Amino acid sequence: MKPPRIPPMAAAIIQNAFSALDGIAFTELAACPHCSGTVAGYDMKEKQFAVIEDEGAERTIHVKVKRFRCRECGRLCYADEPFYPDTRIGSPVIDLCVTLSATMPAGRAARVLEAMGVIVDRTSCLLYAKKHPGDIPTADVFGMRLPFSVLSLANLAALVPEGERVAGADVLAACGYPSGRRASVTPQAPGQQEPVPHQGSDSD
Repeated sequence: MKPPRIPPMAAAIIQNAFSALDGIAFTELAACPHCSGTVAGYDMKEKQFAVIEDEGAERTIHVKVKRFRCRECGRLCYADEPFYPDTRIGSPVIDLCVTLSATMPAGRAARVLEAMGVIVDRTSCLLYAKKHPGDIPTADVFGMRLPFSVLSLANLAALVPEGERVAGADVLAACGYPSGRRASVTPQAPGQQEPVPHQGSDSD
C-alpha cells in the first residue's frame, strides 16, 4: 500500500511544532483542582508528549510537569499542562487524531499521521477519536485541515529566538487552555475564527 501523499510544508509545520516542546517545563498551579486549597511543590514528572520521526528514526518528545500536594485535602495534583484528562500524549496530537478521523477511517488516519512524521498506532488513533468527540477548531493549510492547536504551536515556535525555549504558559495558551492565562496564539489563516478554548487537565 502506497503511503499517503502529504504536502511537505504541512509535515514541516507539525514537526516544528512538536520538536519545540522537547524539555519544556510546566510548573504553575493556582490552587488544588479538587478542593481549591493551597498547594505546595512536591516533585517533577517527565511525560511523553509525542513520538515523531526525526531523520528516519523515532524520537520521543518529553515535557516536564510539576506535581503539587494540597495542604488541605492532601491529594497530589499536576500543574496546568497540555494534556486531556486520562491520556498519555499531548492534546495537540489527539487533536490531529480527532481531526483526521472525522474524514477517514482510523487506519488511514494513522498512516497519514505517520506520513506527517507523527507516530500513533491505529488502535490509539481510533480510541482517541471516540473518547474525544466534538468539533476541534481547524484551518485549511496547504490543502489539509489541521487543528488550530498544532498551527498555533508552530507559529509560537517560529517566534521564539534561537537558543531560547518556549514558555510553558505560552504553550498552554497556544493549545487553547484557559489555564494559560494569556491570549491564544492564533495561526495566520485569513478568514478563520479564533479557536474555542479547551478545558485543561489537572489529573492525578
